[in-house]
Amino acid sequence: MNRDTITILALTTLWTLVVAAVGAVVLWKFRRRSLRITMIVVAIVPMAAALAAVLQSVRAMFISAHDSLVVLWTLAFSALLGLAMSVLLAHWISTGSRDVGRRLRHLGTSYEPVAGTGTSNVPAELTALTVELEQTRQRLAASRDREIALEASRRELVAFLSHDLRTPLAGLRAVSEGLEDGVVDDVPGALRQMRTTVDRMTGLVDDLFELSRLAAAPPSRRRTAVSLRELAEDVAGETCEHARSEGVALSVSTPGNNDRLAVHGDADELTRAVTNLVDNAIRHTEPGGAVRLSVDRETDGRIRLAVTDGCGGIPDHDLDRVFDVGWRGDLQRTPADGGGGLGLAIAPGVVESHHGNIAVASVPGGCAFEIDLPAG
Repeated sequence: MNRDTITILALTTLWTLVVAAVGAVVLWKFRRRSLRITMIVVAIVPMAAALAAVLQSVRAMFISAHDSLVVLWTLAFSALLGLAMSVLLAHWISTGSRDVGRRLRHLGTSYEPVAGTGTSNVPAELTALTVELEQTRQRLAASRDREIALEASRRELVAFLSHDLRTPLAGLRAVSEGLEDGVVDDVPGALRQMRTTVDRMTGLVDDLFELSRLAAAPPSRRRTAVSLRELAEDVAGETCEHARSEGVALSVSTPGNNDRLAVHGDADELTRAVTNLVDNAIRHTEPGGAVRLSVDRETDGRIRLAVTDGCGGIPDHDLDRVFDVGWRGDLQRTPADGGGGLGLAIAPGVVESHHGNIAVASVPGGCAFEIDLPAG
């Protein structure tokens, strides 16, 4: 390596270090400024170092003025191109960063979509972050909607239960005062009425306890193989008197073979859920109507139990609320027996705890509640 080469390398290194030091100082001064300014400085510093080193090398090599001018103009245009591209890139990144910041601020104050700039001109990382923020906003909005719906259901439940408890308590008070004053002639009848009222209130409290237990998600009870065929027949036998008193025909439909239609679960919980559905169907079916309880195996092996009533149908806008706590819909669907409207709210918790699905759909003349459970 000759002396001229060593001189050029030394001068290039010296100028590069000098410009790098100046650039570091400038970066330190602008460290709290806009990202756009920082990126422009980062782009300018290497170009300035290259210009200084080449300019010194051109002078040291004593090349012609024409050649020197060509080299300098080439470097100048390259520097301008690099500067323009760095400004454009800084603009894209700063625009994307401001959009992300706006979305973050919006995320904590509102659940509405953000009218931000497009993401077609920003880097993929910022685009992915923007998409993730939008998905997070949607999840938070859905969670807030669920919270509002649950709060509305809770308020409805409190209002309904206040009415349902006040009415039997008033009746108990009236009967007890009549017995105390000795103005009741049929004492045994009054006592039977009091016992019936107490049983009704006990059932309401039991429903509340069961709903609370399902919501708390305690450790599951011991589960065994449960035959839904036998369960459906047992529920029909237990509720047939209720159906007869309401003037409703109750029927059970099962497969013609000997398939037990077994599932793995808790017999008491499943019986309670199916009984609630059947009682609800009988209660809302007009006298002379029919309630059909059917159970069968699907082609994929799952077990489907359906309760079809003659309630006249439920409006489409209310189908999503049928299983809400305390929901009763219109006055025609208000329980006449003082129930709190908790039977349908308990059923989904039981079915979901058995890894199944429950749904309701309108059918001609009524509704069909369907429970889908994995085979045991």
